[in-house]
Amino acid sequence: MQKLKRLSVLVLVALLSIILLGACGTKSGTKSGSGDKNQNVLEAIKERDKIIFGVKNDTKLFGLKNPASGEVEGFDIDIAKQIANEILGDENKVEFVEVTSKTRIPLLNKGDIDAIIATMTISDERKKEVDFSDVYFEAGQSLLVKKGSPIKSVDDLSKDTTVLAVKGSTSAVNIREVAPDAKVLEYENYQEAFTALKSGQGDTLTTDDSILLGMASEDDSYELVGGKFTEEPYGIGVKKGEKELVEAINDALKAIKDNGKYDEIYSKWIDLD
Repeated sequence: MQKLKRLSVLVLVALLSIILLGACGTKSGTKSGSGDKNQNVLEAIKERDKIIFGVKNDTKLFGLKNPASGEVEGFDIDIAKQIANEILGDENKVEFVEVTSKTRIPLLNKGDIDAIIATMTISDERKKEVDFSDVYFEAGQSLLVKKGSPIKSVDDLSKDTTVLAVKGSTSAVNIREVAPDAKVLEYENYQEAFTALKSGQGDTLTTDDSILLGMASEDDSYELVGGKFTEEPYGIGVKKGEKELVEAINDALKAIKDNGKYDEIYSKWIDLD
């Protein structure tokens, strides 16, 4: 009887050891599948030999899917390719995942993407959630209206005005501060917001001037008014604490500015005069 009890205790101890070892093994795994929980994102990128960027697919001039080719094209896309070229030696070692203003930070923090290059303004609030590269584009918030509109600046926005914006954008926050009496309707993405403006669901659409210029280029019956009423410096977002990746991206941005690639891309997409 005593032997049976001793054997039972030994079996129980062995089972507990197996369970504890299994639990430890589960914790040591990583969602990204890198196989090393201590591996930073830059190391994972180099091991994978590809960098995954979150980009817009609905923003003309910056990130817009070409229906003919199925490829995403724009300023952000070309900058991302040059960053991949600097880090991995080949601009084709890049993958693009569609994001919106609302989904980009959650997708980054889930590990679905390595970095965000998607017309994202550097702000103190966002710095609580992500780390940013140096500024790679200087934008400013403005208003888009149908030509002939009585709205000429933010001073004309009143309780009788409906302003259209995009969910998750700094523009939606800013417009409520500068025009607190105006009604604000938020849409999932820029194409939805522009379609709503054209169908008369609002009096004006607000976001960064660079994005609005893309919309105005699609339909010349619309124009930007009032100039810039905010400063919107764009940065590339990475997961908090990924210092090595931030430094690598900053080095890449400096390199493409020094070698003239940045100016080429800017002239191609932005400086269209």
